[in-house]
Amino acid sequence: RMLKFIKSLFGPSINYRTLMENDAVIIDVRTPQEFDNGHIKGSKNIPLNIIQTEVNKIKSWNKQVITVCQSGGRSSMAKSILKNAGIEVYNGGGWMSLQSKL
Repeated sequence: RMLKFIKSLFGPSINYRTLMENDAVIIDVRTPQEFDNGHIKGSKNIPLNIIQTEVNKIKSWNKQVITVCQSGGRSSMAKSILKNAGIEVYNGGGWMSLQSKL
């Protein structure tokens, strides 16, 4: 029962693998240098400091978006920006952690 209560606080768990099967796009919001040192294959590097300027481009893809960064902080901020723009977006947290779930 306690686990069910905890899950209800945080909402349903997200199946990232299903999102990817449904053609979701992973946006890595780290710096280009961080991205070059390793990233999820196929992910797009749009650093957090410019994501606001890329909103219309991202919207034009008409896909679900998963944001990732190093630990989850920047991807959470990016999620808020994209969500406010009307994009269906999920915070994937740290890219290495998400990669292990795919």
